Amino acid sequence: MINRTVLVGRLTKDPEIRYTQSGAAVVSFTLAVNRQFTNSQGEREADFIGCTIWRKAAENFANFTNKGSLVGIDGRIQTSSYDNQQGQRVYRTDVIVENFALLESRAESENRNNSNEFSGQKPASNYNNQNSNNYNNQRNSNNQNSYGNNNYSNNNMGDPYANKPGGKTVSDDDLPF
Repeated sequence: MINRTVLVGRLTKDPEIRYTQSGAAVVSFTLAVNRQFTNSQGEREADFIGCTIWRKAAENFANFTNKGSLVGIDGRIQTSSYDNQQGQRVYRTDVIVENFALLESRAESENRNNSNEFSGQKPASNYNNQNSNNYNNQRNSNNQNSYGNNNYSNNNMGDPYANKPGGKTVSDDDLPF
């Protein structure tokens, strides 16, 4: 049997992390996923799909996403039921997320959040901005090599090994293919 779901969409609100009595982290969220076609008025409709993510992945998800974040998720569909206060059986279908991917850069996310600030929506937290600055500073310092320049960073559009001292020359006869 196969039960796999892959979705790409945007979060409808900031994720809120909760913990079970045993200490397991859990985040429930709704993902807005655009349909592939437009309606008769030429507008694209969306489906709002309930999702749940557990444990360490839930903590990471809550720390690195916010309302409007574009995410990809991979998981499985799970159905459950319960009796409501009126005694009626209620059925629920959710996606249990096993893996997720952030599909926009931090800069795009911050730009979107900054534009939301003017429309009365919550801006990005200082915690995320500080972590972003620390990450960028650490990344920039790691790109500085022992020769005191930045010739070997990933931003070099040419051959990254062209100016590296002590390089080896490999002939075509040495290659196994």
